[in-house]
Amino acid sequence: MPHLALYTFGILKSPLADPAPLTREFHDSGEAIYRKISQHPGYLAHAEAADGDRGTYFDLDWGAWGEFAVPTWYGKGRTVDTIALAATLSLWTDLRPAFDAIYTGLHREALNRRYDWFERAGHPGYVFWWVSDGVIPTWQDGVSRLEHLHDHGSTPHAFAFHHSFAPDGTPTRIKDIGPKSDQAR
Repeated sequence: MPHLALYTFGILKSPLADPAPLTREFHDSGEAIYRKISQHPGYLAHAEAADGDRGTYFDLDWGAWGEFAVPTWYGKGRTVDTIALAATLSLWTDLRPAFDAIYTGLHREALNRRYDWFERAGHPGYVFWWVSDGVIPTWQDGVSRLEHLHDHGSTPHAFAFHHSFAPDGTPTRIKDIGPKSDQAR
């Protein structure tokens, strides 16, 4: 059975190393949010550094998740002192559980504050795509799918909640999200 891959990417207003209260608050909230999401029904896994998060995104060993990559529009730093991004890569059983995990609880609270921490961008902040059972998506897969979504809009290759697709490529709609013209799931 296929699984749903999710890549998220945002550019922070200040580097992660910035001692400002808002940056520290964002960084400190991540562990609790991940812990809560990882207990959500439908969650399967997320990219974790094999060496226990000692370093920056760019120099960590991500194991089967591949070498860390960022979209072409990221123009900030890549060192401990200058890196200003947040990115995730995860696997889910389906759209509904991912939607419920993202738009409830601690993660919803964080989303409500996203403009405190993140720059407003003309680029999508997340992308979904289906992978075959047993396939672990890579960071580069996420980047290429996010850039595809930005350039072409939602397609079976790369899509967002509101214009989503089933594993067979047909348009789908989850109750309470997506345009009414999509097929009900």
